[in-house]
Amino acid sequence: MAKKPKLSKNQTRQVMRNRHKQIDGDKQASFEHFGEQVSGRVISRFGKHAIVEDDQHLNHRCYIRRTVSSVVCGDHVLFRPSESTDSRDRGIIEVVLDRKSTLTRPDFYDGVKPIAANIDQIIVVSAIVPTLSNHIIDRYLVACEHAQITPVLVINKVELLSAQELVEVKKSLSIYEKIGYKVILVSCETDQGLAALSEYLIDKVSVFVGQSGVGKSSIINRLLPDAAEPVGEISDNSGLGKHTTTASKLLHFAQGGELIDSPGVREFGLWHLSAEAITNGFIEFRDYLGGCKFSDCKHRGDPGCLITDAITKGDVDNARYLSYLKIIDTLGQQKPTYAKG
Repeated sequence: MAKKPKLSKNQTRQVMRNRHKQIDGDKQASFEHFGEQVSGRVISRFGKHAIVEDDQHLNHRCYIRRTVSSVVCGDHVLFRPSESTDSRDRGIIEVVLDRKSTLTRPDFYDGVKPIAANIDQIIVVSAIVPTLSNHIIDRYLVACEHAQITPVLVINKVELLSAQELVEVKKSLSIYEKIGYKVILVSCETDQGLAALSEYLIDKVSVFVGQSGVGKSSIINRLLPDAAEPVGEISDNSGLGKHTTTASKLLHFAQGGELIDSPGVREFGLWHLSAEAITNGFIEFRDYLGGCKFSDCKHRGDPGCLITDAITKGDVDNARYLSYLKIIDTLGQQKPTYAKG
């Protein structure tokens, strides 16, 4: 008997997608327990389901209608809650309302994926262990600027610093404050900086991002004692944390405002951005863009380059510039095969 032809990865994914559509269609056709359409807010998304909070702050587990292409934490939606007495029945999300902002993350298999919506600010959490990396901070800032969402830099675990180390860390972070970013040093052990951070969360929708193990969940537990976010261990090999948050979730801040805790990401991939977008993501460069002698200036010492001239004069920080070049140099290396061309 002849062997069955082996399916490619793309063909296998298409078969699975078609199978899920068929299953979802059968489920949705059999549902007769939906109530009237009401508005709500997605506070968590997991697989083919989501939890939607209604105007009375009641939570509803919902399926997602097949015609809805994308649902993420923070979305405002129209949905039909379940009126069934059977706890296994679900409501259904029918419409996702227009988003005022979207935080995306490039995925090597599915392209650029949204991970949270309707955000006012991004809390970029870093830690001083195993080492504080300004380059990783720069990558997050480029992502924030591209998304046009205000970032706030939070440096955690500062209780581990000696007095001299604290001076050095503040010096390395001063460049961010100089160009207009807010920097908050915090400690979940001593509560340093937590009150200042709380002030920035009032009446805003904030999303926490950062490498695994920098203490995002620990900070959230200090700000929201009832959140009970799981706290992970630190890997002995890498010094990085193990993932503890498996799905984005929206949490209400007692003084007003909301927090979105997203799955830990070691680095925000930037391969989906153009070199021009990366350059624009360094806000101190913007005053010089378009003024270089050559329109195709690469900002690498080209004749008449205003950015490198500003570095020579001390108007632009050289460390930030070197970080910029490092990001530009790795764009092609990070791009997945299917996205090249």
